[in-house]
Amino acid sequence: MESITEASSPYRHLEYMSIRELLDNMNREDQTVPLAVEKAIPQIEPLATAISGKMKEGGRLFYIGAGTSGRLGILDASECPPTFGVPEDLVIGLIAGGEKAIRKAVEKAEDSTTQAWADLSVYEVDAQDVVIGIAASGTTPYVIHGLKACQMRGITTGCITCNPGSPVAAYADFPVEVVVGPEFVTGSTRMKAGTAQKLVLNMISTSAMIQLGRVKDNKMVDMQLSNAKLVDRGARMLMNALSLDYETAKAELLKHGSVRKAMEAVEVK
Repeated sequence: MESITEASSPYRHLEYMSIRELLDNMNREDQTVPLAVEKAIPQIEPLATAISGKMKEGGRLFYIGAGTSGRLGILDASECPPTFGVPEDLVIGLIAGGEKAIRKAVEKAEDSTTQAWADLSVYEVDAQDVVIGIAASGTTPYVIHGLKACQMRGITTGCITCNPGSPVAAYADFPVEVVVGPEFVTGSTRMKAGTAQKLVLNMISTSAMIQLGRVKDNKMVDMQLSNAKLVDRGARMLMNALSLDYETAKAELLKHGSVRKAMEAVEVK
């Protein structure tokens, strides 16, 4: 049976469309993605709950994937430290083919049935951790066998896929299936499927960070002050929270190194 992600696009003869027609039609398809994600929330919730529970006990979150899916996992993982001030080894993204594959396709890397576990083993992954396999088709051997190896060792697993009843879901304790339908360009899962995966990753990691106390009210109080924009944002957070003038807020922020620490220090005075 043909998978949904490989099904033929309902749009024909794309090469004859004007640029405006192409943009309108792609946008029309993209609008269906959040609705598909909404339908998957009953699956996302138990996965997010499991991740938060494991992290509160000292566990980590791993993403494994190939191609676009692998890159999306790396993107989400890499944004957690600067956004929430967590250690770089709390959320880790791994891609078939290694670092080189982030920028260029590595031939046959996704077909390996052993490399995912080898990649995870470098980090001494264990039962405290959660491993999520990301595969739009749900048939990527690197991801399937990585999750299978984890399950054999009692490690909690999840997956994010866009095909129902896929092989990868069989090895996920918490499968998330976001069925977005055929792509505008047949089989190009960097489009709707990739957008769906990104949305789910946002939901999973952000909810986990909030559960870990990394957000106060609706503010990123532990963000890294890595550029002028973020220093300005942090200073304005302190202005509003503590009724300080801008220069005083900025000075306190730079003195203490984070919005949270500055707030705590000023409140104690």
